[in-house]
Amino acid sequence: MIKINLLPEKRKKKVGIKREMLLLLLPIIFLVLIIVLLQWKMDREKTEVLAKISSTQKEIAYYKSLATEVNKAKEAQKALQDKLNVINTLKKEKGSPAKILDELSSVKPEKIQLESLKKEGSKLGIEGIALDDETVANFMTNLRKSKMFKNVDLIVSEQIELSKNKLKKFILACDIMHM
Repeated sequence: MIKINLLPEKRKKKVGIKREMLLLLLPIIFLVLIIVLLQWKMDREKTEVLAKISSTQKEIAYYKSLATEVNKAKEAQKALQDKLNVINTLKKEKGSPAKILDELSSVKPEKIQLESLKKEGSKLGIEGIALDDETVANFMTNLRKSKMFKNVDLIVSEQIELSKNKLKKFILACDIMHM
């Protein structure tokens, strides 16, 4: 007798469907694994790049602060150099106001108060108040002895009363010698 078995054909179809499903799912799983690995790698690289950016920004901020400090130091140095240039100019300048005032303070008697100085070219006008004529004469003598002044002349000498005291107001003219 002949037996015909139809069941194995059905099993073959079921096994074939399972095999096809497995063959379809394996590439999808493999593709998902590759995508997950690529995403992980990109996240790691992103973290590293962000860390580098952060450290670079910190370095930039540090160097900017150094640059501002350097600029401040340069400005301070320039200001000091300008002051030194002015001082050196005054030292070299003949008949400079600083030298004239220094010389006047060294030859002025204590009993004289200077009210104004007027310099026009090499001429100097001196106005002041003294206790008496003798003090004015001593001041004129000191000016003549000085190496900075010559041709010291008394222009005006008059008596004034200040706080019930009689004082001498005077005006002198002299030439400034170039040293």
